[in-house]
Amino acid sequence: MARAATTTDAFNAVAEPRRRQILDVLAAGERPVNDLVAQLGLAQPLVSKHLRVLRQVGLVEVREEGRQRLYRLNGHPLKPIHDWVKNYERSWSQRFDRLDAVLAELKEKEQADESRNE
Repeated sequence: MARAATTTDAFNAVAEPRRRQILDVLAAGERPVNDLVAQLGLAQPLVSKHLRVLRQVGLVEVREEGRQRLYRLNGHPLKPIHDWVKNYERSWSQRFDRLDAVLAELKEKEQADESRNE
């Protein structure tokens, strides 16, 4: 089966860790590409390549200010990802609640064992 192009939707675009890093930086505010390069420690052509993909799916917008291009996050295309992940939140919460109960039991047992050994 052929792999989906990274420019088809936000799911595919954010599957790449470096693109997620770029989004994390842009979540704090608008940045020129040189700031992204410096902050991420990546080569400028690589950052530009990832920005191009993010722009194609609408996750990043760009505006020109003089000779600089400033990039900013557009979070709207992330909503389908949020909605999809939200479906699993209840399951995760239930599992964490069960884990908390098991850990509490283990801690009680450990404390009881320690008091018997004293």
